[in-house]
Amino acid sequence: MVRFSSAQVLLTATLATFAQAAAVRWMPLGDSITDYGCWRAWIWERFQKEGYNVDLVGGEKAGENCNGLNFDRDHEGHPGFMAVDIVAKNQLVDWLKKNPADVVTMHLGTNDIFRGNRKTAEITAALGKLIDQMRESNAAMRIIVAQIIPLPTVDKQVQELNQAIPAWAASKNSTVSPIWVVDQWTNFTSADLKDGIHPSESGDVKMANKFYPALVHAIATLDGK
Repeated sequence: MVRFSSAQVLLTATLATFAQAAAVRWMPLGDSITDYGCWRAWIWERFQKEGYNVDLVGGEKAGENCNGLNFDRDHEGHPGFMAVDIVAKNQLVDWLKKNPADVVTMHLGTNDIFRGNRKTAEITAALGKLIDQMRESNAAMRIIVAQIIPLPTVDKQVQELNQAIPAWAASKNSTVSPIWVVDQWTNFTSADLKDGIHPSESGDVKMANKFYPALVHAIATLDGK
């Protein structure tokens, strides 16, 4: 398992060595931080500039202007949703059936803590079940899990979850379906939150800059699967 942070830009793929025969299907999975977030738009723009053929997939379409960027709006970000409820209602199975994916980025846990007062072990158990469901949909799924952005009102619990994620992810890692952890918490400041919960424009840019190297790396591994 590889951990990605803002200081790590381990890009093993170059456009000279990576030729995509078909679009890679990327599902951004999460709550309102995924739904509202323009970080998806910044990543999409960078994919276009650098020649990657990526199709965002999901049953939702956010309506944000995102500085006028014309981007692929498909995703599975659901405002207010908790990981434990997505599992309890078996929702991801249907989402993936309708919109199959090759790569999933998952930023979940904020509402489990903020709204549900769920403990770390409950949240990681739910995340683990979601990973199992991803692999049932696609045995070679590439999975990128975020250590979530700060939530000032309950950030002690956020940090506890984030501290648990690397060891939990290592326990779920697979050669066939690898997991990468992206640290979205470190260097994310109050100025990067527009309302104490959701990223501001600077927060969106930081999230994009952290997710992008992991996505490029995941795409590179698909080339040789």
